[in-house]
Amino acid sequence: MNTYASGLAGGALIGLSVALLMLLNGRIAGISGLVAGLGRDRGLRRWVDTAFVAGLIAGPAVFALITGAWPTMRFVAGLPILVVAGLLVGFGTRLGSGCTSGHGVAGLARLSPRSLAAVLTFLGSGMLTVALLRALV
Repeated sequence: MNTYASGLAGGALIGLSVALLMLLNGRIAGISGLVAGLGRDRGLRRWVDTAFVAGLIAGPAVFALITGAWPTMRFVAGLPILVVAGLLVGFGTRLGSGCTSGHGVAGLARLSPRSLAAVLTFLGSGMLTVALLRALV
């Protein structure tokens, strides 16, 4: 049950942060958009984006402080594959005008048709990739 509780708490915190950023700042909490904006000098908006991204990076340390243990992570692929995968994800977020967090969490909550199309494309592509890779192995 602990696994479900931590997942539920994490989801609730993500939803809360997305809602607060929208209500207090009028901004969509799409991570790719926030990270892309870090390099631009836009005054207060840049500081808000930096604080949001810093909170994401600090998440595992906060988890460790609360639970007394670092989150368990397991990487199956090597560093070169992870770098290529990261670059492909970055390219895809620019091509798709946002990432899964922006479309899946914030966009669907706003009933955005573009976000629904993007999420269906993400999910369909993921399922197709898994099916193809399993067929090859």
